[in-house]
Amino acid sequence: MLELKNIGKTFNPGTVNEKVALQGVDLHLAQGDFATIVGSNGAGKSTLFNAIAGEFIADTGTITLDGKDITFLPDFKRSKAIGRMFQDPLRGTAPHMTIEENLALAFLRASGHTSSFSRISRKDRALFAERLSELGLGLEDRMKQPVGLLSGGQRQALTLLMATLVTPKLLLLDEHTAALDPDLSDDYPQHARCTRPWQPHADDGSRPYRAGHRRRGARPHNGGRPAQPLCRECRPCAGQ
Repeated sequence: MLELKNIGKTFNPGTVNEKVALQGVDLHLAQGDFATIVGSNGAGKSTLFNAIAGEFIADTGTITLDGKDITFLPDFKRSKAIGRMFQDPLRGTAPHMTIEENLALAFLRASGHTSSFSRISRKDRALFAERLSELGLGLEDRMKQPVGLLSGGQRQALTLLMATLVTPKLLLLDEHTAALDPDLSDDYPQHARCTRPWQPHADDGSRPYRAGHRRRGARPHNGGRPAQPLCRECRPCAGQ
């Protein structure tokens, strides 16, 4: 289904910064295969994914997907058949667009809709909400909010949904759990939408936090403006 033959890539060739990232890489994956690529930092794992996804054209070799030569196919055309998650949660989503708009882009792209007049139907929106609810993060109630307001873990979960909303022929996962905090898996959903006021005790030395700071590592408000504090139950979620 996926076949790489003699893939090679050298960055900054002929300079003192020359770096051979890939050399003579061969790979064959059949339909339904699951493969794990293991290597140290700088070994070329992400570079190999970039070559497959079309972020650059390999210096040597050919790439074939489902019997079709995609060696020189641009990345936006490969994305119709290839789903991808990045190690960096800030990639893979458009922060200034809403959750619904991000899902709509992924859905229309993978569905093969190329017309500028393509539209998302009420049935499609219901599908988005259903799939979001399966994440257990309450995002189905926030579909009109910009993605930039989400935490890194929420954006990573959304990226995975976008990559699999329409089942791709090939799914590339580049250290996709790196942005997820296992310590938040139990207590985060419980307090995700809490805005109850909290009255600090005089002896706990706490500081007020702006409403909406719901993830570990949140920072105090800036600019001297008043802040809406979180409830006592939510203080562990905000890292206090």
